[in-house]
Amino acid sequence: MSAGGVDASVAVGAVRLPNPVIAAAGTFGYGTEFAALVDLGALGALAVKGLSLRPSAGKPAPRLLETPGGMLNSIGLQNIGVQAFLADRLPALRSAGARVIANFWGDSPEEFAECAARLDGAPGVVALELNASSPNRPEWGGILATDPRALAAIVRPVRARVRAPLWVKLSPNVGDITQVGLAAEAEGADALTAINTLRATAIDVETRRPRLATGSGGLSGPAIKPVALRMVQELVGAVRVPVVGIGGIMTGEDALEFLCCGASAVQVGTATFYDPRAAPLRIAGEMARWCRAHGVRAISDMIGTLQS
Repeated sequence: MSAGGVDASVAVGAVRLPNPVIAAAGTFGYGTEFAALVDLGALGALAVKGLSLRPSAGKPAPRLLETPGGMLNSIGLQNIGVQAFLADRLPALRSAGARVIANFWGDSPEEFAECAARLDGAPGVVALELNASSPNRPEWGGILATDPRALAAIVRPVRARVRAPLWVKLSPNVGDITQVGLAAEAEGADALTAINTLRATAIDVETRRPRLATGSGGLSGPAIKPVALRMVQELVGAVRVPVVGIGGIMTGEDALEFLCCGASAVQVGTATFYDPRAAPLRIAGEMARWCRAHGVRAISDMIGTLQS
């Protein structure tokens, strides 16, 4: 895809995208909600809300809160279930020309694998994104993706059941993100996405109570971008599979910083809440304009160009 004379296309392993900007899971609904606002086919891709075998109601309100430099959420992986998505949402996405990344989760390795198997090969789904890194699923007994062995035990049965490109979304709530990244890669992940939200809380000083009903949630937005950049840089230096960068991207230059660190593409989430009509496409356009102004003929030429 050419944007003003700049080749905007990128590849995440076997997945080719017309531009590097993906709408992040949990921030873009199932995509169909935005069809009247955004040309879904013009997005690099869109990652749908995390899907589970059965519908999930998520956590009680209040569960979304704006914070300085970002926002907290404790949505809790609310979704309509994989079968309803396949029957009621995916056909419309396919008709719109969307490239779909199916984010999915379960409450056991077997549930993860079964959910992935139902999504595998679905028309329009270009990759599966395994989410064991949400901080909003206390039923797991902790964030599964913070433990290399626990994550490996999930990726292994999923990989055995699916042929589609398998991306694994990593948690920043670890001492060394490379260890969980290497564990996912060893079990067959085709790409890593990093990072998910940081565990955080906010307090109402008048009531002396947490502002979120569940007590805490996940922090996203510009406040976490420096953390995300560093973790992407560390992962790229440790693994051989592609890395997709996520965390606080609001502008084209933000996105290009992730590519400089070695990310093959980026996901945009919180920015969509501020600018639902245009954020992903605006950011992709800003990337192309920056490249054109600086004599860079292809956005992919920016990948891994960070100077030491």
